[in-house]
Amino acid sequence: MEYKIQGEPMPVVICNLAQGESMITEKGSMVWMSPNMQMETSAGGIGKAFGRMFSGESMFQNIYTAQGGPGMIAFASSFPGNIRAVEITPERPIVAQKSAFLAATSGVELSVFFQKKLGAGFFGGEGFIMQKISGRGIAFLEIDGSAVEYELAPGQQLIIDTGYLALADTSCSIDIQAVKGLKNKLLGGEGFFNTVVTGPGKVTLQTMPLSNFAGAIAAFLPTKN
Repeated sequence: MEYKIQGEPMPVVICNLAQGESMITEKGSMVWMSPNMQMETSAGGIGKAFGRMFSGESMFQNIYTAQGGPGMIAFASSFPGNIRAVEITPERPIVAQKSAFLAATSGVELSVFFQKKLGAGFFGGEGFIMQKISGRGIAFLEIDGSAVEYELAPGQQLIIDTGYLALADTSCSIDIQAVKGLKNKLLGGEGFFNTVVTGPGKVTLQTMPLSNFAGAIAAFLPTKN
């Protein structure tokens, strides 16, 4: 499979497949394709289907396969930002924010990922229930806004406002830390908790989470009487 990403801030990834090669997607992100791409919808097993639903994705996967010769298929981002191609191997799976998954080659698997520390679940929003992306292949992931990457050394930490964590290696640990000081909590405007990511591993942050964007737009929308 060969691919090209173009068109930011509303990007699309165009994939050229050899005969018999397949791509998977879960949320109707296909925007155009050659006539010989055959689609099949599959749950991929009840356990996997419910796991995907719990992590914010669809229970069903659409599988597109090139039949009778080379094929082409394109997947578009649902929000202004960029698309990242991430190589997934059995030795290096990743975790991603809910709804980040756009498409992948057929050897990639999705499942729900729980943080071991329960505090991340109760207060961290995106920190507790995330997607685990494993297997072998290329995964295309949506980043809200622009992407900023850090490679954390063992024990090195990064404090992140909730919602700005997009991707991380599974070697990283994620926890929640309360903002210090009552005045800071009530008057600082940053919320009560931050997400703390500890290395080793690669971390990808996003500059405009969809929830923040929606909140900014909502402030200018007319209210109903």
